[in-house]
Amino acid sequence: MAVDTAREEKALRELTSRLVEQYGEAHPPDRVEAVVGAVRKRFEGHSVRDFVPILVERIARRELDPLRAKNNTAQIVLAKSGGENGSPAAHSAESSGGFAGAVKRFVPAGLAQNKKVLALVAAGVVVVLAIAVIMAVRQPDSSSAPAAAPALTTVHGVIGSEKAAFFNDPQVADALAKHGLKVDFEPAGSRQIATSVDLSKYDFAFPSSAAAAERIQRQSGVTAKYTPFSSPMAIATFKPIADLLTQAGIVQQGATTTFDVEKYLSLAEKGTQWNQLDGNTVYPVSKNVLVATTDPRTSNSAAMYLAVTAYVANDNTIVRGTTAEDAAVSRVSRLFTRQGYTESSSDGPFQDYLANGMGPVPMAWIYEAQYVDAAVHNQLKPDMVLMYPKPTVLSQHTVVPLNDKGDKLGKLLTTDPDLQRLAAEHGFRPADASLFTKVTTAHQIPVDTNLVNVVDPPNYDTLEHLLDDVAKSYN
Repeated sequence: MAVDTAREEKALRELTSRLVEQYGEAHPPDRVEAVVGAVRKRFEGHSVRDFVPILVERIARRELDPLRAKNNTAQIVLAKSGGENGSPAAHSAESSGGFAGAVKRFVPAGLAQNKKVLALVAAGVVVVLAIAVIMAVRQPDSSSAPAAAPALTTVHGVIGSEKAAFFNDPQVADALAKHGLKVDFEPAGSRQIATSVDLSKYDFAFPSSAAAAERIQRQSGVTAKYTPFSSPMAIATFKPIADLLTQAGIVQQGATTTFDVEKYLSLAEKGTQWNQLDGNTVYPVSKNVLVATTDPRTSNSAAMYLAVTAYVANDNTIVRGTTAEDAAVSRVSRLFTRQGYTESSSDGPFQDYLANGMGPVPMAWIYEAQYVDAAVHNQLKPDMVLMYPKPTVLSQHTVVPLNDKGDKLGKLLTTDPDLQRLAAEHGFRPADASLFTKVTTAHQIPVDTNLVNVVDPPNYDTLEHLLDDVAKSYN
């Protein structure tokens, strides 16, 4: 099949599909196909093929929907060239032999048999035809105009603050709009969402852990949940601090940097200050060696910090039972109370880390996603370092749908390829690990893509008891 013929066949198949879809309510598919076939036959045997698909479509539309047809096609130009009684309808190109018949009507009867004259006139008609088709394309009729975009359904939610950048991304908004959704959200600490936020005015809640989601499910009587992505907990620090803690035996540097929680806990229990570390010339301040966290009474990231440190304090065993809870709290509560003021959500301390350097925040407990997102968007300074606590814990960002709109959003976030890809670009780990690896490789971000030293947080009730006991330590 010649290239031009193949192109024409493809164009005719596509226009047939368009017409079947557009006129499906008024005409059965076989009727539409029959009209297209009949119109096409009118142009058989003619060497000028460039505009045949367009002409076929215009004529077929006129026959399928005559009330909306426009008289601006090449067929109408040919029809208005004259004829008996001056009637265009009686002498249109398609009713008198197609292209050849139209050409002959441009030529006086005495010259009609002169092939050279006919050839010249045919060339002129082709020019007119081209101009007419261009005008038709530039001024399409209303039947081929694109349908107006459907109105978007707004889905209201309350989310962990670390996901605000994701939902504020115009690409995320566009991906959701393709499915008819627009997300309107308020940020809050994840434990705050689970304990004190009035959820009756929201369509979904999106805390940063399975434990907070479970509490929301219990309170709301909801069984459904979605986990579109996750993020391990990490520590954001600076190269001088990492070097200093390497000398102290707490940090180990390599392809990625690790932070020994057990050695750190022993150091912090003694109340060791930065200026008491041997050889400290880079950060000689009289402040306790502590990782800065959020408020455990409101924030999931602090609850994850408590889960890790309580595990280590309990002889590297998941905390179970009142005796183990009391023993763990007695060891780890000072990690919180000695910090002074703590913020209610994770975005606050991380923004301090980005903006103010190691003076106020030498180490910040964060979601890995926050650091990766900042790296992707060129917000990191050269001396900033990501450390993985050993052990760490995985934070499962979980959507709890509170109605059908929230359920639709949860499904989309979990299954839509574009939204999963965009989640990876914001530092989260979606179900397809290769998406996250692709982002971190492209931006040369040193992350541990194969985390193995990960512990499970205690069950929901135990974690709540630990959090409540730590909260009492503030008084």
